[in-house]
Formats: sequence, C-alpha cells, structure tokens
Amino acid sequence: MPGTELLVVFFGLLSAFAWGAGDFSGGLASKRTSAYTVVVLSQFASLVILALGVSLLYREPYSSEAAILGAVAGVCGAAGLVALYTGLARGPMGIVAPLTAVTAAIVPVVFSAFDSGLPSVADSVGIILALGAVWIISRGNGQSNLVLHDLVTPLIAGLGFGLFFIVIAHASDQATIWPLVFARGSSVLFILLVGLLLHKLGRPTFVQLPLIVIAGIFDTGGNLFYILATRYGRLDIAAVLSSLYPAATVFLAWILLQERLNQRQWIGVVLVLLSVILIAI
Repeated sequence: MPGTELLVVFFGLLSAFAWGAGDFSGGLASKRTSAYTVVVLSQFASLVILALGVSLLYREPYSSEAAILGAVAGVCGAAGLVALYTGLARGPMGIVAPLTAVTAAIVPVVFSAFDSGLPSVADSVGIILALGAVWIISRGNGQSNLVLHDLVTPLIAGLGFGLFFIVIAHASDQATIWPLVFARGSSVLFILLVGLLLHKLGRPTFVQLPLIVIAGIFDTGGNLFYILATRYGRLDIAAVLSSLYPAATVFLAWILLQERLNQRQWIGVVLVLLSVILIAI
C-alpha cells in the first residue's frame, strides 16, 4: 500500500481518539450538568475555535457550497445527538449505544460501496471486525434484551451520524475548515432550540466549564482528523476507523477513572487491533 494511503489509518485513529476523549470529557461534565447544556456549550466552544482558526491561522477561500453542505451536516449530526439522548433516556443503554455506533459506521460503508465500489478483501474483513469491536466495546456489561421498539431511536441516531460522515466529507472537497464552522453553527442552533423546547437546558457550574471546553477542543480535533482521513483514503475506511471512538472513551475511563474492562471488552480491544492491521496492510 502506498505510504500516502497509510495516512487514512493514522488520521482515522487520531479522529477516533479525539472524539473518544471529547465524549469522555463531556460525559464527566454531564454528571452534574444537563447533557443538552454540555453539548451546546462544547459545540459553541468548537465553533469559536474553528472560526478563529479560519480567520486568523488558516485563511481559506469561502465557498457557498461548502457552507451549505456544512450546515446540512451539522443538522444531521445534531439530529443524531437528540435521537441518541432520547434513546438513552427511554431505552436500554446496552442496546441504544452500540446500535447507534454501528449504524453510524454502516451508513457510510453502504454509501461508499455504491459510490466507489467495494473495498479490498483485507479492508472488508477489517471493516467487519471494526464494526464488531464497536458493538462489543460500546455494550460493555449490557445484558438488555432486544425489543423492537428500542431500535427506532438508535437507528435514527446512527443514520444522523452516518449522514454527517458522508456530507461533511463531500463538503471538505470544497474547503477544510469552513464546512466545520457552518456545521457547528447549525448544530448549536438546532440543539439549543430542541433543548429550549424540551426544557432540557440548565446552568453549568463553574467547575464544569473547563471540561466542557476541553470536550469542544477534542471534538474539533476529531472533525479535522476525520476530514484529513477522507482526503487520503476511502470514505468507508475513514468513517469506520473514526467510529472506533468508544474504544478511546473506555480506554480513558480505564486509565484515569480505574474503571475495569470486562472480558468481552478486552475481546473488542483485540478486534480493534486486528481490524487496524488488516486495513493498514
């Protein structure tokens, strides 16, 4: 495999780690603050960082097409978040979380199969192992029984996240940061509106603000690394590798909070390593 193609693995894994670290930070902040408040403020922090970056550090030409696609991607991702929180509140987390993550990865895989053709055999096996790893690691100790009614919100959430993967990747063909600026702007407005309508917003404590800002920083990095991954490789591989973010969240909880990984999750970690090796060869 040419050296440049290895960059999709590198940036995809960086994206997964950044998104996983963002979820870890946001999860800690959400223990004492409304999850909707944490998401709005962290994405607003991300918006500020991206806006400053595009205006001061990395000036790139403005593209109306990139702006529109970015805004659409932001709405898709925000809708996915709302559906995810709804599912977590109403259904079993042991089903909602892994089904959302796997669906989010499958959507760009299916799209890429029609758009770019099927990947190689090694890549295909690696993608299947990665999807299995996401399910196993996300589910953790979940022993919930599968109920048809519980499938609706996680499938909608996964579809929203999967569409975000696809649309933001195509928007990045026009520009790198501008699509993310508009994506963050539209997602902040969408979730803020939903939070107000559902009365889900609250006032964060001063202690939680650093964690919220850190979550926004990592989220920004995850988005940028994902876009870079799509520049150097196939959309499906970039999306699947980036979707390994639950592994990063679990790993950080294991290291920093001393949360124990069960045997099933260790199997998921092994599958992650095998999938990365197969995709990289």
